[in-house]
Amino acid sequence: MIMSKLIILVLDSVGVGELPDAANYNDTGSNTLANIAQVVGGLDLSHLEKMGLGNIIPIKGIKPQLKPMASFAKMAEISAGKDTQTGHWEMMGLVVKKPFPVFSNGFPKEIITKFEHLIGRRILGNIAASGTEIIAKLGQEHLDTGYPIVYTSADSVFQIAVHLDVITLKDLYRYCELARSLLVGKYSVARVIARPFTGRPGHFVRTPQRKDYTVKPFSKTALDYIKEAGFTVSAVGKISEIFSGRGITKAFHTDNNKEGLGVTLELMDKQKEGVIFTNLVDFDMLWGHRNDPCGYYKGLLEVDAAMPQVINNLGEKDCLIITADHGCDPTIKTSTDHSREYVPMLCYGKRLNGGIDLGIRKSFADIGRTAIDMFGIKADIFGASFFKEIKVG
Repeated sequence: MIMSKLIILVLDSVGVGELPDAANYNDTGSNTLANIAQVVGGLDLSHLEKMGLGNIIPIKGIKPQLKPMASFAKMAEISAGKDTQTGHWEMMGLVVKKPFPVFSNGFPKEIITKFEHLIGRRILGNIAASGTEIIAKLGQEHLDTGYPIVYTSADSVFQIAVHLDVITLKDLYRYCELARSLLVGKYSVARVIARPFTGRPGHFVRTPQRKDYTVKPFSKTALDYIKEAGFTVSAVGKISEIFSGRGITKAFHTDNNKEGLGVTLELMDKQKEGVIFTNLVDFDMLWGHRNDPCGYYKGLLEVDAAMPQVINNLGEKDCLIITADHGCDPTIKTSTDHSREYVPMLCYGKRLNGGIDLGIRKSFADIGRTAIDMFGIKADIFGASFFKEIKVG
């Protein structure tokens, strides 16, 4: 049986427990989903519960099902790292053996000097910081001098923040392109990120025109093979940026989870075949990095409430996979970093077997390998398919 559509819904950072090597990443004790459940007194996610979320790991408030709607698994990451790009690339069969470089003490002087020369201005910052905190701290000086704010984090990122009354969006994007061209070799960070903001001191607000400039995948992914086979690959949220547009036929920018779910539902109605690949970034960006378990739970409730409509929009030969790309445990107050965790995987289709325990998968890449099999494509791609276990007949 060849499937018509595959919908992959990535709940960005919704991890389900530390990986065996978590101590190497200072992430011992991390368990994004279970720890949030403990803090908020239990999760009430009835639709995800029926699908089998509680069959993956013990979660306060979520009961395991005797006959869950979906097949389920816990997936390990074998790539080196715990960032968004690494997680998504591995999901599509591309394993990253060497982690992207991190500059937790700021970027070397030689890089900053070259960047300042390229843009014709000095910069402020060059430290690791929270985005909201650094614009609060340096925003006034930025307004006074016109110097862009450059900062990084525990992730492999080079971020540029500017007030749109001082530097235009066009110039900000040009600065990012210049930074991307500069950051190569040992300085090749995973992402250069444009971070525009508006408002006045004490009331600065980041705008939705964020844009990511990523390293291009170094070899083909499942998306490339699926697109080359003539199928549509729709990217919702930051998926297209994560893959630098490779393997994507249509990209849909979204500003938040609600919009991402809305676009996904529309595409499920309109798109006849292929892949709809959606990233819901609010879990990571708004709540994980800001240590906000209550906000995180509200986001989970929003996704859970959308599940009946998502399932209703599935065609007879469609498949839905719900998963994540890494953890970002908001209950660990000593860190706002991503966490090295297993991720959940729920797989449902009206003509697929439900309730199959697919065990602990050795790699996120099993999703990409399964996608290739679902569309009957021959491709040399890493991963172990579980399609034979879930298809009927």
